[in-house]
Amino acid sequence: MPAVSPRARIVAICSAPVIALLAVAAFAPLPFSVAEPGTTVNVLGSDHGGPVIKISEAKARKTTGQLRMTTIAATGPDATVRLKDVISGWFDTDRAVMPRDSVYPVGNSTKEIEAHNAKEMQESQDDATKAALGYLHLSSKDVKVRLRLADVGGPSAGLLFSLGIVDKLDGDGRGGDLTGGRTIAGTGTITAGGKVGAVGGVPLKTQAARRDGATVFLVPKAECSDAKAELPKGLRLIPVTTLKGAVNSLVALESGGQVPHC
Repeated sequence: MPAVSPRARIVAICSAPVIALLAVAAFAPLPFSVAEPGTTVNVLGSDHGGPVIKISEAKARKTTGQLRMTTIAATGPDATVRLKDVISGWFDTDRAVMPRDSVYPVGNSTKEIEAHNAKEMQESQDDATKAALGYLHLSSKDVKVRLRLADVGGPSAGLLFSLGIVDKLDGDGRGGDLTGGRTIAGTGTITAGGKVGAVGGVPLKTQAARRDGATVFLVPKAECSDAKAELPKGLRLIPVTTLKGAVNSLVALESGGQVPHC
């Protein structure tokens, strides 16, 4: 048997802890979530048997086209994510590895996180209603809006809720539909004053939008670069910063006017 050189012995001794560390890492749970394109819902339509947007004490328009809010589907807060899952997610274009804290920033249990997301969704719906009615110069005393969306939490549907309310009450302001009959998707938070804010998971949301037939995607302007990085073929990006800007862009898209681009 050939003698082992001192150098080879040193390399073997030094590599043993590294190999052991990699072996542990391969099976240890890691603080990540793996996400993929989630469901999309047409806010102008129905969800779980009821209208997403219900208007009362005012006449709602009959609309055509779709306004689809988008989501991501992430591993649950209690899920175990291992090294192989992380590596697989890095190389898979329809999956993304995200720090767990960016997906579930509040709470340690599933119950706490669900309560937080439900609260954010309710606040988002309230702000979306205020933004839409404010844009239309209508009073909440004269127009009642009820928003209903099951099994979805968080604030990222705010922009689409507002656009849906505007379309149902006023359309494009000239008797036509805000969608122009298209399937339009998007994402973005919204304040009561109509400012659009950034959200996470935009590349996955664009994939979900295109999968479900959208040809136009409204994206918070600050996230244009993320959206362009893995943009599905056939999907046009329109950057937005305000509800008014989003409405103007959709009207311009239908009339052949100048439309912003990322």
